[in-house]
Parts: sequence; structure tokens; C-alpha cells
Amino acid sequence: MLKISDYEFWFVAGSQFLYGEEQLKSVAKDAQDIVDKLNASGKLPYPIVFKGVMTTAEGITQFMKDANYNDKVAGVVTWMHTFSPAKNWIRGTRLLQKPLLHLATQYLNNIPYDTIDFDYMNLNQSAHGDREYAYINARLNKGNKIVYGYWGDEDVQQEIADWQMVAVAYNESFKLKIVRFGDTMRNVAVTEGDKVEAEIRLGWTVDYWPVGDLVEYVDDVDEKDIDAEYKKLEEQYEMVEGDNDHEKYVESVRYQLREYLAIKKFMDDKGYTAFTTNFEDLHGLKQLPGLASQMLMRDGYGFGAEGDWKTAGMDRLLKILSNNEKTAFMEDYTLDLRHGHEAILGSHMLEVDPTIASDKPRVEVHPLDIGGKDDPARLVFTGSEGKAIDVTLSDFRDGYKIIGYSVDCHKPEKETPHLPVAKQLWTPTTGLRDGAEFWMHAGGGHHTILSFTIKPQQIKDLFKMLECNVEYAE
Repeated sequence: MLKISDYEFWFVAGSQFLYGEEQLKSVAKDAQDIVDKLNASGKLPYPIVFKGVMTTAEGITQFMKDANYNDKVAGVVTWMHTFSPAKNWIRGTRLLQKPLLHLATQYLNNIPYDTIDFDYMNLNQSAHGDREYAYINARLNKGNKIVYGYWGDEDVQQEIADWQMVAVAYNESFKLKIVRFGDTMRNVAVTEGDKVEAEIRLGWTVDYWPVGDLVEYVDDVDEKDIDAEYKKLEEQYEMVEGDNDHEKYVESVRYQLREYLAIKKFMDDKGYTAFTTNFEDLHGLKQLPGLASQMLMRDGYGFGAEGDWKTAGMDRLLKILSNNEKTAFMEDYTLDLRHGHEAILGSHMLEVDPTIASDKPRVEVHPLDIGGKDDPARLVFTGSEGKAIDVTLSDFRDGYKIIGYSVDCHKPEKETPHLPVAKQLWTPTTGLRDGAEFWMHAGGGHHTILSFTIKPQQIKDLFKMLECNVEYAE
């Protein structure tokens, strides 16, 4: 998996001077205890750092400024331990440019009926402190996340963990660079998009590079490096020569490894983490990158076929969100419309991510009917079973729209001996007809990202942060 920055999250409690210094010390003690135990829970992917009790507008504003300009901080978590007058938070919250989570909780999870007194009440006022604070965030249209419940409960901790991954993906989005090797496929609509708007809204840099510049990298790959990768391939996957003679098979696989090493070095040299190819633009290449693209996706790079840079960027972004676990570039390929069997068979010519494989992928070499190049090697495998999400990014004149639905994934009912590609079967949970009609009315494209690990709420939270329209069917 490509390296992601080391992040942390800052945590502050809200209170006021009305209760006195001793009570504020108790607030700080309780908040520190919550942070320590959240970090010790093993649930959170990133550490939380307690930064104090906020009681004044000046202190809150300075805290938010500090969070903005610390690159290590991925987001801010706030807790209104006691009643905290929300007007103190206005200036700082307006300035905050990092994701914000309002943890609406209480230090204790019960009401101590036998001992409760006014001292207890003064120190456990989240019930109305949260509403005061939430009002001002709503008034400011901050779009922050609210997690409600007892901080010690596993489901609440999981919600915080899910949001942390969303916040990290948001921060990484503004570092994302996509290289387009060639242009988009001719006459196709959904692969087009406003690259300037993508940089404004999503933070993505989208650059064109001629295929010839990549060919120079391909030609410079050392044979010894290909030898080393071939050995790794033999250890990881099943090598199936099929009807090919040995020499042709090895030559095809080695050329894909040459492309893999070249594309990887090109991107690493220039800071790209996602890329596109186009079978209509392969001048100087012997094969369309198939196995090469699959291996790069396995490593965590984003990919889009036919020049589809929007899908390439989303692929990389969702790999960050999912830690590259069972998250794959996909395409709606063909349909089963029989009653009781309704499903979509997802695949692509060559480039489906092996992170979703349920069996050991096989390295095979077969002809490709498009592109006019040599027979390319590719990984052939069957996808997985279980619940997943399927999403796409569409460009409209009023901005970007995320379109998605929840799906039930299956393995194909039979093998496909004459279709040697990686494949995944799925059905929208709303049903194929309703799901497909929803998708098409919303304007969703045929290239998607399928993930078994990302939750629908994470998609909604992430693209809400990125100020995109979201239409999702569950």
C-alpha cells in the first residue's frame, strides 16, 4: 500500500468559568481520561491528542488556527463536557478548515440517582451543552459530523474510527495527483470532466502526459528488475500458460512487468498516485497495460480505463479510505435479467483489481480484440461474496455528483471458459430494476469503484466534506 502521512486528531472539551477552577480541573481530568481510553481501545486507526479545555472565544480561535496550519492534524474532535456558550465558538469554527467531529457524549453513562446533586449537575451538562454547540454549527452550515452516545461503547468508538478514515481521505484528496497517459476515449461522454473544478472542489491535480514519455521509461527498465518481479509473480499467483507456447507466454508476462515497473517509476518520480490508460492511444507500447495496471492497483495506486481520470482519482481516494482492502475499479459489463437471477456481471477487458479476489489469481495470456497490440497478460480470478458499495463520480454543470448504491455480491453461477477476465457478480439491494433505474436517472456512468469494506455513511460523510452532491440508494 502506498504510504499515507502520519496523522493525529486534536481533542478539546468545551466549558466556561462559571463553575470555578476546581470544576474546570475536573473537566480536564475527565476529558484526558476519555482520550486515554479511546487511544487504548485499539479501535481507532489514528491517535487522539487532548489539547485542553476551551473556555474563551480567543482561546478557541487560536486553537482552530493552530489546527489549520499543522499538517499532522487530520481533524478536530470537540466535546461539550459542561455547558459551553456557543457564541465563543463562532469565530474559530468559521476559520477551521479541517474536518470537525462533535462527540456528543457524557463522562458517565448512567444517572446516579442516590447521590446526584448540583455539583454533579454542574459537571455533567452535555445534555444541553451539546445542543447549544450543535445549534451554532448548524447555523454556520459547518457540515460537521456528530457522533452521539457513550464514548466507552464499541459502536460509538467504531463510528469515531470510521470518521477518522474519512477525515484522512479528505486530507489526502488535496494531495492527489493523476497522470493521464494519452487522452480520453473518443466520443465517450462519462469519461469527460472539468479538471479545474476537480482541483477546486476535490483537490485533485489532473495532468496529461504523452504516451511517448512513458515509452521512454518502459525502454529504460532493467532486465534484472523484471527477473525479480517475475519471481515474485510466481510466488504470489498461479502461472497458467494455457494454449500459448512457453516463449510467448513468458515474453508477454515480462512485457507487462516492464510496463508495471515503468509506470510505477514514472508516477513515483513525479508524485502521481493515480493514472489512466486508453487503448486508442498506445503508440510505442507493445501491449495495453493489463497485468501491469492490476499490480499497480494492488499496490494502492488509483486507475481509470479509457482515460477516465475521475474514476482513477476516486479509486485512489477510496483505497485510502479502505486501507486498500477489497476495493476495486469496476465496470458494469453484462446483465442477467432472468427472474430470480437478476444480477450485473462486472469486469473489464483486463484491469480489475485483485484485492477483491476470492481465489488465487491466475496469470494468463490471451488475445485482446481491441487496441491492435500484442496479446496481453492479465490476472484472471473470481470476485467475492458479501455486502458492498458501488459508486461513481459524474460531472454536471452545477458540480460533481457521487452516485452509488449498496449491493449484494455473489460469485458467478458458472465458469466463463471463453471470457478470461477477472469478474464480479452483484445485485443492487433495492433490486436490479429499481437500482438500475435510480442509477441511470441520477446520471451514473459505467465505470465504478466497488468496495466490500467502505460503509455507505463514510461515502456520504466524505463527499459532503468535499462539497459534492451525493445520491445513494440503500
